[in-house]
Amino acid sequence: MDSVKKAASPLRITIFLILVGITMTSCISRSNTNSVIPLLQITKALYSPPTDVDIEAIIDTMSVRTKIAQLMHVWAFGEYQTEGSARFQRIRKMVEEDKIGGVIFSRGDVYGQAVLTNKLQSVSDIPLWISQDMEVGAAMRISGTTRFPPSMAVAATGNTHYEYEKGRITALEARILGVHQIYAPVVDVNNNPANPVINVRSYSEDPKVVSLFADAFIRGAQEANVVATAKHFPGHGDTFEDSHYTLPVITHNWARLDSVELAPFRAAIRSGVKSIMSAHIAFPHIGDDPNRPGTLDPHILGAILRDSLKFDGIITTDALEMDGVANYYAPGDAVILSINAGADMLLIPPDITTALDEAERAVLDGRISEERLNESLRRILKLKVEYGLFERKSVDIEALYTNINTLEHQRIADEISRESITILKNANSIVPIRSVRYPKITVIALAQDRTGSTGSALARAVRQYHPDVSFHVVDQRSSSHEINRIIESTSATSLVILGLYIDMAAGANPRLPTHQTNFLNRLKALNKPTIAASLGNPYALTLASHAHVHLVGWAGTVQQTESSVHALFGASDVNATLPISIPGMYKSGDGLRILKSTLRNDAPEVAGLHRDSLRRIDSIIENAIRRETFPGATVAIMRDGVVAYSKAYGYHDYSKRERTREGDVFDLASITKIMGTTLGMMKLVDEGKVSLGDPISKYFSEFASGQRADIKIHHFLTHTSGLPAFRVYVDSIKTRSGLINAILNEPLINTPGETYVYSDLGMIISALVIEKIAGMPFDTYMSRTFYEPLGMTFTTFRPNRRGAWYTSRILPTENDTIYRKTLVQGVVHDERAFYLDGVAGHAGLFSNTADISVFTQLILNEGTYGGVEYLKPETVAMFTNRMPPLFNRALGFDMKAREGFTTAGSKASENALGHTGFTGTSFWIDPENRTAIILLTNRTYPYRDHGSGIGRVRADVADAVYNSVIK
Repeated sequence: MDSVKKAASPLRITIFLILVGITMTSCISRSNTNSVIPLLQITKALYSPPTDVDIEAIIDTMSVRTKIAQLMHVWAFGEYQTEGSARFQRIRKMVEEDKIGGVIFSRGDVYGQAVLTNKLQSVSDIPLWISQDMEVGAAMRISGTTRFPPSMAVAATGNTHYEYEKGRITALEARILGVHQIYAPVVDVNNNPANPVINVRSYSEDPKVVSLFADAFIRGAQEANVVATAKHFPGHGDTFEDSHYTLPVITHNWARLDSVELAPFRAAIRSGVKSIMSAHIAFPHIGDDPNRPGTLDPHILGAILRDSLKFDGIITTDALEMDGVANYYAPGDAVILSINAGADMLLIPPDITTALDEAERAVLDGRISEERLNESLRRILKLKVEYGLFERKSVDIEALYTNINTLEHQRIADEISRESITILKNANSIVPIRSVRYPKITVIALAQDRTGSTGSALARAVRQYHPDVSFHVVDQRSSSHEINRIIESTSATSLVILGLYIDMAAGANPRLPTHQTNFLNRLKALNKPTIAASLGNPYALTLASHAHVHLVGWAGTVQQTESSVHALFGASDVNATLPISIPGMYKSGDGLRILKSTLRNDAPEVAGLHRDSLRRIDSIIENAIRRETFPGATVAIMRDGVVAYSKAYGYHDYSKRERTREGDVFDLASITKIMGTTLGMMKLVDEGKVSLGDPISKYFSEFASGQRADIKIHHFLTHTSGLPAFRVYVDSIKTRSGLINAILNEPLINTPGETYVYSDLGMIISALVIEKIAGMPFDTYMSRTFYEPLGMTFTTFRPNRRGAWYTSRILPTENDTIYRKTLVQGVVHDERAFYLDGVAGHAGLFSNTADISVFTQLILNEGTYGGVEYLKPETVAMFTNRMPPLFNRALGFDMKAREGFTTAGSKASENALGHTGFTGTSFWIDPENRTAIILLTNRTYPYRDHGSGIGRVRADVADAVYNSVIK
């Protein structure tokens, strides 16, 4: 049959279709154009639905050469290519002139690949079948798409629904990009730890686990209307060699292959998988030729896959350019043998022209039957019809913007990543890491490359949780001098986190260069607490068997790295188990369970909040800044143990020279009463060192007579002691001893226990009681007992002692024109606290939203944080319940007002509790809704009566949060 065709005129086509009654033809006439009428045009003009396309009519129009070309799929980079570029001209020629059947895209980007797809489809007479490797999601090849953990990581979660979602989302993004077939899942059983190519690409060493997870992926992908491909038949798991570089040989007999390697393929076929990819591996005990790869063996693809396993879908070869074939067979021979073996789609023949020439000659001389070509063509064209290629070939560019790497896709991928982290060893309970126990951390990346940047994401992630982190890389280019310096530096650290960036080609017995092996030996000799995190090859843990903690992160991506660090610091649950064995160390099913115990920054959707709705907070704060309610602010929202929103606004002052940053520090003012005095008193009550019913006279003789003798500890905490709200004092008294003496002798204005008067004085005295019982200064006690152990490194009294690095982060509170005659910044705003040397029970504490988040979570956790119980649950309950008859207060804490306006917001639950500070600070904790809302401002700048409306801002922010809850 001549390869040169030309379409008849539209009139002739119409007459022919009426007469013959078929849906399509391409009447043959001689021409010098080598073209077939574009089928998409015919389809659009004449036919809907596309299932009316007559496949046999299409096949009848094709020459032998075109039929062969239609089985071939060539590679292309999915990136922007100019019309005149050599890359574009190469692929265009193969589409227009050679009439290849499909394109398999290599690396690229979303828009580059979409545009190139449309261009190639527009010049193709028969719609192109587009395919791509997407084992870890579309991001395996296309930047800007959703990346998932590797298959073995998902299997470690034990949750097949995650793999279903992975398949579904991968397929959704593939389809939007114009991709019809994805080369996933890998259903090889990774039963050889030394395998240099499969490793984490496989689900497990257990055929049943592989079958279950492969089934989930296939269902997810194909329900989203993309062809899934199970690979590599009949199994690539038990090899010592990589078929990319040589021809591996598997010598197992039929019984072994039937029970292990073939089991997942049977399951995939039962799941309805539409394509199976062959392996470039020789199977001497089951194949026709002991030296022939399965891809080219008719017994393996025909007798076993087609006949025995009853697979009637598309058989796809692995890339024919791989050395497992290309080193042993000429391009034409590989194509001829593949076709005769039963393959339908021939991926990436290394020389298209030669392959076409020789395969065409093979048909003419009878070595390939034309019916054999037609058999594969029918399968391929049937898929093209089924997937609507004759109806629509082009990619909707506008749809990319809203359908690729969506927030929901990323949320699911991140959740799977977190759930996949596997901890196998935790000697001395190092995890979760606590900064008070390990004040200095050294992160070391052991890498096989020469970039010098590997592991930087690990260091960045650790620094999100710890204030003192040093980072080093030991890679192929590291000198002995550099290694000496790293060892010397590490000798002074508290904890080593060793990131093992060993690729899977290393298998179960990674061989390192001498300088890296020596480094590991020297590191071991330091005898430092060490965490070994395998970020790529799980078997790499054998390099650091001495480590106290063994973690498997499964991949060196930023996603897996951050998930690993979340787990190390207790910011996510650890439940995963090994789906493989690590020889000499761990068996399949091993894995520790460690519950989440600390906060984690994450997307609002993870916490059940709408991102778009939370943006209402931006307008509330920005409008307040325009009204000059305050110059700067930070906001943090926690829900379900996640910091779902954290943002900074405005400037330090109205000169607008220094922007407010998220970690900036504010004078908390009266929040000191809670995070200082109340918290300290909770601890002493918790330990039985004080009772709420203790009379104050027990600690200060000034309260031993008259009505003052009736004042108890709880009266100060509920503001019913009878003391006045405050006295100025500082117009005449400017010493700590003088102020304390005046406060202790201040006359009562009410009978104790009868009248509520919000009083600074009672909280000042309460802090003095804490000092007496603790036997140390109030600020020292709070720091040692809470702030340091909790990692609240920015929470402190007297911040000027920290130095300029700290004070420069503090927003100013006021231009004091009365007492101090200066700008108040870096010292407490409250005058009484200032002359009490900056440490008082009512004011003086400085902090930021990150640290206050920890405190609020401590309360939400009923006294536990980071796996440590700081307070008993019953103590927290005692202090956070409403205290009759003052139903708007608990012990120390304010509570949401039951009537009228409240800064907790109109939608907070009745049990919401918190406090505000005069400088413009506030926090509210809502145990019922598992939520905390923190707003820090410097509303007293430049003068305390300058701005107004801070209460309304607090309430509006709270309402915005509650309105954002996903119902």
